[in-house]
Amino acid sequence: MKNDQILAQITDFCRRSDMAETTFGRRAVNDGKLVARLREGKRITTDTLDRIQAYIAASTPGGVLPPRPEPPPERRDPRGNFRFFENRQKYLLFVHTCSEKRVIAERVALELASLHPRPPALRVFDAGCGDGTVLARVMRAMHGRFPHMPFYIAGKELSLEDVRLTLDKIPDRLFEHPATVFVLTNMYYAEAPWLAPATPAAASGMIWHEVALRGASSGEFEAQIAELGPFLEQNWRANVSPKSGMPIYERPVALVLYREDHRFLLDSIIPRAGRSEANFDLVIASQPYRAKSSVNFRAKRIVAPLARALRAGGRLIGIHSHGQDPGLEIIQAVWPGENPFTVSRHELLRAVKYELGSAGRDLNFNAYADNRSIFRYDMEALPNEVTGQIGTSTAFAAWNAAVYVAQIEDDRLAELTENSKTLEATREVLRKHNGLWFYDESYVISRRRD
Repeated sequence: MKNDQILAQITDFCRRSDMAETTFGRRAVNDGKLVARLREGKRITTDTLDRIQAYIAASTPGGVLPPRPEPPPERRDPRGNFRFFENRQKYLLFVHTCSEKRVIAERVALELASLHPRPPALRVFDAGCGDGTVLARVMRAMHGRFPHMPFYIAGKELSLEDVRLTLDKIPDRLFEHPATVFVLTNMYYAEAPWLAPATPAAASGMIWHEVALRGASSGEFEAQIAELGPFLEQNWRANVSPKSGMPIYERPVALVLYREDHRFLLDSIIPRAGRSEANFDLVIASQPYRAKSSVNFRAKRIVAPLARALRAGGRLIGIHSHGQDPGLEIIQAVWPGENPFTVSRHELLRAVKYELGSAGRDLNFNAYADNRSIFRYDMEALPNEVTGQIGTSTAFAAWNAAVYVAQIEDDRLAELTENSKTLEATREVLRKHNGLWFYDESYVISRRRD
């Protein structure tokens, strides 16, 4: 039996019996630190397990250990093939009317002052590039702070549309900072930092494509990157898992870009198939999971693997929507009681710490106070657009931003197509607050320096 299963039985029993966990440990096995040790990943003998279960059974009415209900798995309907960020209309309208990308990039850039890069390169991983706006802004800030240091930049992105938008921003970055190796992959969070598929079948079908860009101008780089269009069309494909309904890659791909005239300098930094390391100085995890996903799913599938990819002194900054803002007021005016933002950074970090167990002993989990963790971004509109007669376009942009942040599914929105209540509720909130804004919250996981 695994530690999490043992802990689940103990915590359920303590909750039903109104008993402190330290008291349970002393009464069951004469060890008040039993539960704390289990959470740290320590193992116990079968004799100790027998004593734990015997104590629970003897203290339970009927002497039988009650079954523990399993939480529902993270699942989607495969027929829908829906991810909230795959609705391009909502996504693009949100990106171009709200300041979230810029504000997140500014927050991430603050972490650069705490980095301690080691030769041969400053290593950064973006766990979900999106359209590349955040990453491009962070790379500009990196160039300002480390103008002569080689960069290794890796990013994960499953969406072909977003890969194209990200690649559009690369020529200027390679022109300003020529000592850069840029890698894009469609692999899972537990694979992407290492560029190594987890299964032999996936590894055997992996596509590794290395491009040494010729020339010395952003125009020349742009033309050569544009030639990658057919390659991306053919290989950057996604399916939907019949088991979970989640998007999965058809074949794992690694696309490696760098300047030909800097190949000699970058030789030790350029990754090779089957010989890639993680060891990142900075991991950016901006909105890498659904707001309604369970804390266990976030910890096990996303944040814990990314934390393992940190090198000594490395930092992971995670950012997700916080709620408690005018955007959520709009949602709750239409769907009373709706609140997808139920997992706080504190709860998530506790789950990540438990998931990592002994592997997290040299990590610091920093939730920080609200005034440091929580930050605001706004829908950008002219003052007279939200203080006077609010036009349909402004109200629609605000409504779109609210449902995008709250990740309201398309089938629920379709039910309101002919309902004027949505725009009226939006106008009401805009008038009340003289604008629209949202809150994100951040947290940092850092690995101690040697």
